[in-house]
Amino acid sequence: MKAAVLVFPGSNCDRDLKRAFEQAGFSVDMVWHKDTNLPDGVDLVGVPGGFSYGDYLRCGAIAAQSPISRALKAHASRGGYVFGVCNGFQILTETQLLPGALLQNMSTRYICKPVGLRVENTDSAFTSAYEKGAVISVPIAHHEGNYQADPDTLLRLNGEGRVAFRYVENPNGAVEDIAGILSENRRILGMMPHPERASEPLHGGTDGAALFAGLAQALVAA
Repeated sequence: MKAAVLVFPGSNCDRDLKRAFEQAGFSVDMVWHKDTNLPDGVDLVGVPGGFSYGDYLRCGAIAAQSPISRALKAHASRGGYVFGVCNGFQILTETQLLPGALLQNMSTRYICKPVGLRVENTDSAFTSAYEKGAVISVPIAHHEGNYQADPDTLLRLNGEGRVAFRYVENPNGAVEDIAGILSENRRILGMMPHPERASEPLHGGTDGAALFAGLAQALVAA
């Protein structure tokens, strides 16, 4: 299994994501934002958290126009797996690989703390190792984590079972407590919380590890 982690100016969770993938059994290449192609044979692309391009304009807006993002979209169009965390989720909405937008937290403050997440759907490679309805603890670290979408989009997300995670206690004002969503083919997941920061005991919790382990198992089975 082969994963690639994209690196933008301002990314600060790229190495965390690389380690989480490696612990689950992936070989990992780090890919710079000015590269025009992904490495051969990549199964999964990770889009990490951080502050790409200093969060100028809108979070993720400039990164969505970078050379590597064109390769990312091509990978997704071929049915490749994509996982975006925090700023990575913002980039996935800016590239329109996922619907909706991430707005400023209702408190207007940066929030960094563990939060409870309820697993809403286990019918995806990303969530298959969890039990539906399980509550896990995963940290957040964002200023623009307030997920919003129009009523028609919310109707589709709910009707198609594409809400992967919801907050138990909403920290940022996200509509319907949404913390993570899936693409139509369930091969793209964007989420604001950081499972890579809850994937080994030294982090203070391991509830995020099952996401990476389940993803690896699903890819092996495929």
